[in-house]
Amino acid sequence: MTLLQWFIFFLIVQVVHFAGTWKLYEAAGHKRWEALVPVYNAIVLMKIIGRPTWWTILLFVPVVNLIMIPVVWVETIRSFGKNSTTDTVLVLATFGFYTYYINYSQKLEYISDRSLTARSKAGDTISSLLFAVVVATLVHTYVMQPFTIPTASLEKSLLIGDFLFVSKFHYGARTPMTTVALPMVHDTIPVLHKKSYMKWPQLPYFRFPALQKIERNDIVVFNWPVDTVYKFFDRSGKRFDKPIDKKSNYVKRCVGIPGDSLSIKDGYVYNNGKLLVLPERAKPQYSYSVATDGGSFDPTYLLKELHITDGVYIDQRTPNTYIFAALTEESAGRLKANPIVKSITRNIDKSPDPTVFPQNDKWNKDNYGPIYIPQEGKTVTLNPETLPFYKMIITDYENNDLKVNGNEIRINGKVATSYTFKQDYYWMMGDNRHNSEDSRYWGFVPENHIVGKPVFIWLSLDQHEKGLNKIRWERMFTTVSGDGQPYSYFKFFLIALAAYFGITFFLNKRKENA
Repeated sequence: MTLLQWFIFFLIVQVVHFAGTWKLYEAAGHKRWEALVPVYNAIVLMKIIGRPTWWTILLFVPVVNLIMIPVVWVETIRSFGKNSTTDTVLVLATFGFYTYYINYSQKLEYISDRSLTARSKAGDTISSLLFAVVVATLVHTYVMQPFTIPTASLEKSLLIGDFLFVSKFHYGARTPMTTVALPMVHDTIPVLHKKSYMKWPQLPYFRFPALQKIERNDIVVFNWPVDTVYKFFDRSGKRFDKPIDKKSNYVKRCVGIPGDSLSIKDGYVYNNGKLLVLPERAKPQYSYSVATDGGSFDPTYLLKELHITDGVYIDQRTPNTYIFAALTEESAGRLKANPIVKSITRNIDKSPDPTVFPQNDKWNKDNYGPIYIPQEGKTVTLNPETLPFYKMIITDYENNDLKVNGNEIRINGKVATSYTFKQDYYWMMGDNRHNSEDSRYWGFVPENHIVGKPVFIWLSLDQHEKGLNKIRWERMFTTVSGDGQPYSYFKFFLIALAAYFGITFFLNKRKENA
């Protein structure tokens, strides 16, 4: 929906609210017109039902309002003596329209001093649960979201089984575009495996001011721009169009920012002609061909001896040759030093790969570009050669009508020889260069697809281990970014937790003895 459509919808809601509640407002000692004025009518309603004014804000927060509005319906009818279970069911089942029946056919007796405490233990539990869900939804949406690493594309930096906290406020919290959805779940209802949202209505994109801009080498969580898969790990071909904020969450390293000219040469990334220098914590991996001298060679045992374990895949091609995938350059050097290894060569793709973006039969995953990373407000020339790079931006990401007839390009019915971008775009890649589905295959990441910044690993589980060995203790409570190697703050957390319980126990004992 456009802003104009939302404005019209908002006005219709105000008229519907006025028609069903104006007598209730009058019975509570207010003027009839107070039920009609947008926002102000909600403030007055909070006074009528005896709830704090700040509840008004929650009525306009997407997803949270799906919880708060039904609560307000129930609170409203109870303020006029409708306390039975039947009344509650009717107002919820009719989506609030039960107030029309009360407004026009019932004798209205406003109870100004009604008790706001729950009348039963069940009611108290429900109230506490709703409050907890509202708070958790606000935190989840605008502050911090838990996230799990499902794939090996950032292996060594982030491992499969890492549980992260992703900051929403570093890059500016994005308000939900999908307005009707279950809180705190993404696109699927757990256990039921059903869609957790409705596609309509959609709010326009809006992002709060950011604390920082996305910089090169930042690890970023974003919605996968070309996501049409039914489920994340189901690539059976079943197509499923999703709203932006319900597309699958991906995590990659940003290697190109708006305005960059990016190229890849023999697997190394260059920006504006300069080699991208990765931080110390980044561990880029490549595929290597290993030849041995024909002696006894157990590659799995050798890797363990060299402490090269996570994420390395081995494929034996001949009795004396192997392909080692996902090896860092450091690990390759240690492997080369083994006397059994005759040679080790990094595999570099030289042949054109038609699967890489924009499917031009010129580039491949190791030798790519140069390609311009679009920047908001910048203009590029459009012709049959440049259009494949920006076609998806023009049509899918910036919602224009594009028609091509021979060499003639029309945008929204007008002949176009250039295009000006409406938002920033980014280039995302995995550190596991030969095992990452990233921008090399599907192109740019629009700014409105950015979710947040991973900041903290609170738990890490090794899928190949069991029991307590399954926990990677050295990764618990480590920061994602920063200088030097990761450092675990888990022991400090345990000390703080013990101190908290100790102080609480001491204060409670002191209170009992007072």
